[in-house]
Amino acid sequence: MSVNKINEDLAKERRKCNFDIQELTYIIDGGKHKTEQRRLIEENVLKTGAHKDLVPDECLSLKERYENAVKKSLAYSDLVKNEIAAFTGIESYGTPILRRLADAFFVDISPMLLHFGMFVPTIIGQCTPEQQAKWLLPAINLEIYGAYAQTELGHGTFIRGLETTATYDPSTEEFILHSPTLTAYKWWIGGLGKTANHCIVVAQLYTQGKCYGVHTFIVQIRDLETHEPLPGVKVGEIGPKLGSNTADNGFLGFNNYRIPRDHMLMKNAQVLKDGTYKKLANAKLTYGTMVFVRVTLVSDSAFNLAKAATIAVRYSAVRRQSEAKPGAPESQVLDYPTQQHKLFICISTALAMQLTANWLWVTFSKYLNEMRKGNVDNLPELHALSSCLKSVSTSDASFLIEQCRFACGGHGYMTSSRLPQIYGFVVATRTYEGDYTVLLLQTARFLVKAWELAESGVDVSPTVSYLNRVNKHKELVWDNSMEGLIRSFEVVAEGKISHCVKNIREKMKTGMCYDEAWLLTTNQLVPAAEAHCRAVLLKVYHQEAKRLTANSSVNIQKVIDQLVQLYIIFWSLEKTGDLLRYTPISEKDIDELQNRYDDLLASIRPNAVGLVDAFDIRDEILQSTLGAYDGRVYERLMEEALKTPLNAESVNSSFHKYLKRESKL
Repeated sequence: MSVNKINEDLAKERRKCNFDIQELTYIIDGGKHKTEQRRLIEENVLKTGAHKDLVPDECLSLKERYENAVKKSLAYSDLVKNEIAAFTGIESYGTPILRRLADAFFVDISPMLLHFGMFVPTIIGQCTPEQQAKWLLPAINLEIYGAYAQTELGHGTFIRGLETTATYDPSTEEFILHSPTLTAYKWWIGGLGKTANHCIVVAQLYTQGKCYGVHTFIVQIRDLETHEPLPGVKVGEIGPKLGSNTADNGFLGFNNYRIPRDHMLMKNAQVLKDGTYKKLANAKLTYGTMVFVRVTLVSDSAFNLAKAATIAVRYSAVRRQSEAKPGAPESQVLDYPTQQHKLFICISTALAMQLTANWLWVTFSKYLNEMRKGNVDNLPELHALSSCLKSVSTSDASFLIEQCRFACGGHGYMTSSRLPQIYGFVVATRTYEGDYTVLLLQTARFLVKAWELAESGVDVSPTVSYLNRVNKHKELVWDNSMEGLIRSFEVVAEGKISHCVKNIREKMKTGMCYDEAWLLTTNQLVPAAEAHCRAVLLKVYHQEAKRLTANSSVNIQKVIDQLVQLYIIFWSLEKTGDLLRYTPISEKDIDELQNRYDDLLASIRPNAVGLVDAFDIRDEILQSTLGAYDGRVYERLMEEALKTPLNAESVNSSFHKYLKRESKL
């Protein structure tokens, strides 16, 4: 079979597709212009061949993989900068170019991901114009390499507990950075181990004998000529991990290390020469970078799930297994309803997350503009939204990507399928930039306060507006429509939040303080926050899908509506226990939902390959033996197997050293 020939099963699948694939791609990308721009940039960058490896990355040693990733990071950055004039991280969210193209260059991850993902955005968001003039252009031009050093060996999500100190010395106009304990060492910092020569350090600020809490500082940690750590700096790599092993995650400690006063990021707060602390803006604005990263992680989850779904659906169309009927030809795995159950929710969820990520970005941008004008009223809602959506989307993506691997059987376990690497990358996002449980508890604090406001008759913010009904006590009539199901999820969230508030109050009546009562209610608060997030996801997906397809062809509207229905009914069936507890759903209603779900699987089946094709992920970006556009699964598996160094010689030296025994035959 030639490289250009399409597997006949895949070709048949594409002929069955009853909607315009490109029309759907335009919707996913946000318009025809964005699709055309993305494709042009992808073509210009990938035609150079700089992304290719002679030896599979996974066959290299850890050291070789890191060095190869550094080399390709510089090639990638140069190529992308030539294509995108304003490569400044935070402004580039609206286009998926950077994220998608990076996957063509890195099977694992770029050591410079955090340079552009957090170091540069922090300079943009928290530096004065004078500081930006000093550091921004060198950072963009890669004259300096940066990292973002926040997490410590002993502290992660609890930022206020960080131990690293920055004590101001007015006699020299310097801050003294110090790591007073082993647990104060920065840990997990991407790009820090061997790559970065600068980093943003988050530390407790002390001046005139008083602590003013955590602030950010830009710190040079290595010599610009020799790259050796500077005196007073202890830095290195933390070692192998489940995934992201080319990101050189590092540790960093300071021994009374001095930096100039103006290396404190001073857009929002300053320390004057005499040591006087001066706050220039609401301290909550410093959360901007963190919220930005959480917003982008929702989009990242969507893209990684789209990759996994593309691989698994295409493979399932090519793979044939078992006789559905005695004597019949082996069936395409994709024809089995159980396989459809595993995979079609992955397609729908990838779209749901992407539409929600786009909506969240618009919301974030709107609220950020308001905050810059001094209005921080919407910050609690933004924080709650970004926290719960980051938690739930990364968790769902991790679970569903693993489902895609299961759906590919043994071949999904091969690293050449790329499913293990995708899973290894995404499962880490469930923890970093805010642990799943901790972030949901932060959302829960917002929900409890919103409940109390609604209870007192005050209208609450849009995403919790369903709480405005708490005093109306209207009997819910079960409604199996999509709007009715979404309303039911709001009722579930409302009921769970109500139980949490009641439980906290009852414990306080026994003499407990609020904090203790809260702590003993956390096992109820986490699912309450998740229930709220589910309601938001369902509602946003439903509304955004209708809005974006309002002027689309009938067939596009139909297939998108099927995906939205599948998503809403899937979660209704997953959460029947909650629905039975808080709504008047009956066994008959559940049976009807199950039947509708099975019918939707059958309706989506002819369009399954077309739907993943609409994600428009090039083979160079997918890098999968199982998921390539042409479906040459078995040929590609063998081609990759022959590249492994163990096949470079017919007899490995271990035979003569260890295995060979004298024959007694």
